[in-house]
Amino acid sequence: MKTIKLLLVDDERAFLDTMTKRLEKRQINVWAIYNGTDALAELEKNKGVEVVILDVKMPGMDGMETLVEIKKRFPLLEVIMLTGHATVETAIDGMKLGAFDYLMKPCEIDLLLSKVTAAASKKRKHEEKIVEARIKEITGRQI
Repeated sequence: MKTIKLLLVDDERAFLDTMTKRLEKRQINVWAIYNGTDALAELEKNKGVEVVILDVKMPGMDGMETLVEIKKRFPLLEVIMLTGHATVETAIDGMKLGAFDYLMKPCEIDLLLSKVTAAASKKRKHEEKIVEARIKEITGRQI
């Protein structure tokens, strides 16, 4: 399987460092970012990112605002919201805004990994369908 490229966004440096190490041990390419504004800048530069894990509570641009911007600029990108302060309302709001899933901190690494894998798979399938549709449009044939 192709290596997953993931952007991890959280203002808690210790959590970010620990999660980065744990995910990299599982063959995931991780870019660690400390806030929403820098996450958007990184996504503009790094078109290979497939999944974003995004903390809800961050100073400045919070996770919900960042989610809205990510979905506006990169609609195929899958976003998993992660928080230590979840309520049912924020989880529902995140899902309505296009989040792939919503998890509580601390999150079991195997659960997180399964969500990341599923999110990357969904993004790849969407991209394949777009390519197939373009080929069909250009050639006038089914693949």
